[in-house]
Amino acid sequence: MNEELDLIIEDLQEQMQKAIDHLKKEFVAIRAGKASPQMLAGITIDYYGSQTPLSQVANINTPDARTISVQPWEKQMITEIEKGIMYANIGLNPMNNGESIIINVPPLTEERRRELSKQAKAESENAKVSIRNIRKEGNSELKKLELSEDLLKISEANVQDLTNASIVKIDEAYSKKEKEIMTV
Repeated sequence: MNEELDLIIEDLQEQMQKAIDHLKKEFVAIRAGKASPQMLAGITIDYYGSQTPLSQVANINTPDARTISVQPWEKQMITEIEKGIMYANIGLNPMNNGESIIINVPPLTEERRRELSKQAKAESENAKVSIRNIRKEGNSELKKLELSEDLLKISEANVQDLTNASIVKIDEAYSKKEKEIMTV
């Protein structure tokens, strides 16, 4: 019986951690005014007829806080990469110098910072809902085990502690991201 109980608690911990990790990945996609190679993470390029992630056809780096440099491994791919960045519609303007593509990341306006902050808040709320759903599923799993009343209460308290700890992590991640977004 205790083995099953331990497995359920372990599984809940794992699921909650995955929800937090997912939130952090979502936060990476929300740009905070600084140039980052992750800003181009979702872009695919037509590479000889198949859609290929940009990172697999070029080297992407940030020479400074406002610039992203895309160095294709094959020179003839420059126009395809340029097109891919334009079609992605992420608000960046690629410039081709014949050797590589330079993208100047414009500074964010106050209004845009607020929008991004709201977007980050919404992502963190979604993560909290995920955590609460995981808690609900976990508690129903515990009830199926036919535990003694005392053991059930203790187990549910453990699940609640896991939930609270996860929500604190989400709030910390959001605070950090909001600070990053709002810093000029």
